[in-house]
Amino acid sequence: MAIVGALSVLVGPAQPASAHAILTATTPTRGSVIPQAPSTVVLVFNEPVVPAPGRTQVVAPDGKRISVGDPVSEGRRLSIAIRAADRPLGTYVVSYRIVSVDSHTISGAFAFSVGAPSKARPPAEDAGVNPTVETAAAVARYLGYVGLTLAIGPFLILLVMWPRRLSKRGPLRMVGTGFGLLTVATLASLWLQAPYSSGAALFDVSAAELRQVTLSPFGTVLLARLVLIAVAAVLVRQVLRAERSSLRADRSRLTRIGLVAVLLAGSATWPLAGHQIASPLSAVMVAADMAHLISMAVWLGGLALLAGFLLRRADPRELHIILPVWSGWAAAAVCCLVVAGVIQALVQVGAPQFLLKTDYGRLIIAKLALTAGVLAVAVISRRLARRRRGSSYATSLRRSVWGELGLAAVILAASAALAQTTPARLAAIEVTAQAKAKGFVTTLNSPLYAVQFEIFPVQLGENNTFHGFVYTPDGKPLNVAEWKVTAALPSKGIEPMDNPVAPLLGNQGLGGINFPVPGDWQLRLTIRTSEIEQATVTTTVSVE
Repeated sequence: MAIVGALSVLVGPAQPASAHAILTATTPTRGSVIPQAPSTVVLVFNEPVVPAPGRTQVVAPDGKRISVGDPVSEGRRLSIAIRAADRPLGTYVVSYRIVSVDSHTISGAFAFSVGAPSKARPPAEDAGVNPTVETAAAVARYLGYVGLTLAIGPFLILLVMWPRRLSKRGPLRMVGTGFGLLTVATLASLWLQAPYSSGAALFDVSAAELRQVTLSPFGTVLLARLVLIAVAAVLVRQVLRAERSSLRADRSRLTRIGLVAVLLAGSATWPLAGHQIASPLSAVMVAADMAHLISMAVWLGGLALLAGFLLRRADPRELHIILPVWSGWAAAAVCCLVVAGVIQALVQVGAPQFLLKTDYGRLIIAKLALTAGVLAVAVISRRLARRRRGSSYATSLRRSVWGELGLAAVILAASAALAQTTPARLAAIEVTAQAKAKGFVTTLNSPLYAVQFEIFPVQLGENNTFHGFVYTPDGKPLNVAEWKVTAALPSKGIEPMDNPVAPLLGNQGLGGINFPVPGDWQLRLTIRTSEIEQATVTTTVSVE
């Protein structure tokens, strides 16, 4: 029955056009042994392809991922930059996942060796980022946001509207804590980038990997941030000292201008080390993220100082003067924050339907809902700040401000998660492709041939159609004399079961695959191309 159903695949004008992209050439050559490790791995396909974000990597002989970012796509050609491995001799595995012209996702892997092959090759499938490292990176980014908030907002209030009779010791400690958190978060991010890139454990980091991180564009930006933090701390001290002394006005003005310049440069280090620099309209995205960060820091940092010190220490007359001014500042900062956030969301999401289809889109929705809650509480705070009567309004205002800060802390966590999540416009490439494919598609390589096949729809039972294509290593159709396809499920003691596949149209095969129970089935294809030449390839198909 499965073969009869499979014949329907041949109906219509689908013959060679129904094939998908196949790997035709690689540099280094598949299976080759070369004298030294390359700096770039190149994959060439028989048609233009788009890499699925985060799904193409090079794994070194020690099992660490050494590819740098996603491949650069140039039509049929993908170039993968790689860093030097700690132990360069042995077998390297390149695994890829791409989207073909017909929107099918194609995956595959190949190996090459440096010096000599390893006794055991590293895994073809990348295990991703170590969960501990991923969590630590999010925490470091969150602490960076908190540090920026505590350094900027409280300092501005101290400079412009803090009552002279009140001690500045507590607020200055808050500003100092902000600078400390910024420094710690930046140093932590530099360290974490090494295991984040390699997929290793938190402390499985070599001196060579750290050196490569610091010399990378990401490392250069973070080192610049450290320098700017130090310069800003010095300028802040000078500005505060000028407030207490009789320094010349022009000198004080120059110091403040310098501090503003350092603030702008420092805020640029976040988008320059994030998704924004690699997005469409990168200049607009960098500027929007800078405005977003500064507005957030002014608003939330000011709220923190109000809740922590000013509302408890200032008398009602001082609050009647300060709070309306602060309310105007906060309103302007919130407007700027919302506009900048909307600009970034429009570019990074790409299309409205991806708001629900991707993790990035769902995080955006959650952040919008939290922001709406904060703004609702902010409206209450603004009304309370404008009141001039009653003795209890300060207590009510303090509660309202703490409510804003509580929700804002959750928003900062969502922002930290967004920074580590693939933007929806990129994730949607694979989501859309998988939605169209609704099956299993892959390419397996052997020295004799490359076989590309699709199983549709991958479900329990016998009604799963197998449709395969066989090519020479350089991408030309290769006639098949015999197909032998078996499926086994060792985890449940199921031995290999034969699944009949008939050779059709020279290089094609059609048949059915039986998956009687759910599990990770081991599919084994033995393809004979002549009386004496045959080769076997294997893969795993997950059936739910």
